[in-house]
Amino acid sequence: MSHRIIIALGSNHHQAAHILWASERMRTLLNDCRLSRTLWTSDIKGTGKWYMNRLVCGTTDLSEEALQQLLKEIECATGRTKERVTIDLDLMQYDSQRHHEKDWQRPYIQNIIHDIL
Repeated sequence: MSHRIIIALGSNHHQAAHILWASERMRTLLNDCRLSRTLWTSDIKGTGKWYMNRLVCGTTDLSEEALQQLLKEIECATGRTKERVTIDLDLMQYDSQRHHEKDWQRPYIQNIIHDIL
C-alpha cells in the first residue's frame, strides 16, 4: 500500500551540500518525489545560526515506523550532533496524519508548501 508523505529537510552546517545530499536520498527513497525550492531561515532558538530548508513530498510503501527509523539513520549517517545539524529530516505528514503541528505554522513552511502540493 502506498502512503503519501511530506518531509521537512533542514541543515545548519555546510547547508547546500547536505540539503542536496538529502534531496538525492529522498529521490531514491520516495516514488513521485517532488522537491520545494530551498529557503534560508534563521534559527528559531535565536542562536544566530542559519538553516537551509526544503520540503519533499512523495509516496512510499514503508510503514510510518520504518520510515521514521530510516530518516533517523540517514541523519546519523551525516554525523549530525545537537549543535551541528548536518541534516534534520522531520516527517511532517504520513497519509492524513500530521506531525510537528507547530512547524506547520512557521512562515517558511507556509512559504514553500505550495511548491510540492
